[in-house]
Amino acid sequence: MTAATPPMPPPTVGVLYPGYSAEDDYPRAEKLLGDGSRLPLVHTEMREDAHRVDALLDIGGDDVLADGARAVAAGGPLDAIVWACTSGSFVFGWDGASAQVAALRQTAGVPASSTSFAFVDACARLGITRVAVGATYPGDVAERFVAFLARGGVAVRQLSARGIVTAAEVGTLPADLVLDFAAAADHPQAQAVLLPDTALHTVELLDALEARVGKPVLTANQVSVWQGLRLAGADRPRAGLGALFAAG
Repeated sequence: MTAATPPMPPPTVGVLYPGYSAEDDYPRAEKLLGDGSRLPLVHTEMREDAHRVDALLDIGGDDVLADGARAVAAGGPLDAIVWACTSGSFVFGWDGASAQVAALRQTAGVPASSTSFAFVDACARLGITRVAVGATYPGDVAERFVAFLARGGVAVRQLSARGIVTAAEVGTLPADLVLDFAAAADHPQAQAVLLPDTALHTVELLDALEARVGKPVLTANQVSVWQGLRLAGADRPRAGLGALFAAG
């Protein structure tokens, strides 16, 4: 008889998170996953909290991410690592964001990704090619996300930009406003609504968001966790975290 393959241990996904705003979404996600998966988080350096191109290029620098990777790895072995910042990745453009991830992978020595690529991969998983975007950013920054998605084969049918300058302010938005914002951002031709800011608290609202909008809603912290688990080889259906996790 062939011996049964022992089950894989729960994965550990390192999370690099800039500043302080909605980082508590990650321990909440750990609880909702409920399977022992670990999401250790390190706050990377944010010299200026501003949704402005120059500030975003600074927080996503290779030196900043390398320091974060070394810090999170000091807590124990990782199975994957994610740069949990959408604007601090797409602001570099597709090629620059690819180089950013490659440098992070080399430093960490494990599979790596960023939230921007997680959105593209999540859309691919669900067969989504047309979306509406509800961005908390100023319009010029949000347009860069639209261009990034287009490079990944995802067309934006409607962009709503709230114009909030700091991540700290985004992190204070209450649940009812987040639900209203997602519903208002929708477009009839969109197959899903994307909420791209990791500063926005959404992990405990995922099923409520989809019930309110009536279609999949992909949020930054949700896709970051999903991408990390996928890269760690722990991609399977899970309840309570929206259509993306239900799809496995």
